[in-house]
Amino acid sequence: MKQPLAYIHPAAKIAPSVVIDPFVTIDADVEIGEGTRIGSNVTIMNGSRIGRNCVIHPGAVIGNVPQDLKFRGEETLAIIGDNTTLRECVTVNRGTASKGKTVVGSNTLIMAYSHIAHDCVIGDHVIISNASQIAGEVIIDDWAVIGGGSLIHQFSHIGAHVMLQGGALVNKDVPPYVMGAREPISYAGVNSIGLRRRGFSNETIREIQDIYRILYLSALNNTEAIERIEATLPPSKERDDIILFVRNSKRGIIKGYGYGLKNASTD
Repeated sequence: MKQPLAYIHPAAKIAPSVVIDPFVTIDADVEIGEGTRIGSNVTIMNGSRIGRNCVIHPGAVIGNVPQDLKFRGEETLAIIGDNTTLRECVTVNRGTASKGKTVVGSNTLIMAYSHIAHDCVIGDHVIISNASQIAGEVIIDDWAVIGGGSLIHQFSHIGAHVMLQGGALVNKDVPPYVMGAREPISYAGVNSIGLRRRGFSNETIREIQDIYRILYLSALNNTEAIERIEATLPPSKERDDIILFVRNSKRGIIKGYGYGLKNASTD
């Protein structure tokens, strides 16, 4: 259903079941999947690809050009997966020549006034809370929860199942399965409550805790800690995910609380 007060370019590809409220603007190079609802005063610009059963709340802007001075008008994309909700006044910029696309995954919730910059990759089942600002080329893996008002530095990587406190200032990579808190952002234990909610067994959670005790509580540097983890703990998906994340980190991972980590929790 398309309101007569909306502007929809005739070249836009919009599924018949899409609901479009008044005062929406949709440009030509746009695709919107079945069952999606577009709230009033939403602007969807060239290069936007929106999946099925999404809900875009009033005032959101998708696919605007990047806030990057290196951008030269190249054709790039802003992709929103299925069953994803963008709340009021969320902005998702499209990509640059660097990656060619900005991606927000499926079953993800981006809360009001949050910004997703160019070339970000946001995974599935992610929650980004109100007024968070995600800079260019950030990666946020599946099931991460970003607390309200967080600021994520460009090129940072947030691992799967991470939980960040509200107001987090992130300038390092945050490895999977942990909580990030305090200022500066630090390891604050394993996200055991979130993992249990997602079906992780107590045994698996204990294995993850054992890994982070070595990484953060042994006084070893990261290279030494990874070597000890490989030597003393049996292979598992979770172990190997953590090892790969730490080895591939370009910005370095967050430190432990107080850097000595005597007070860090592993609950």
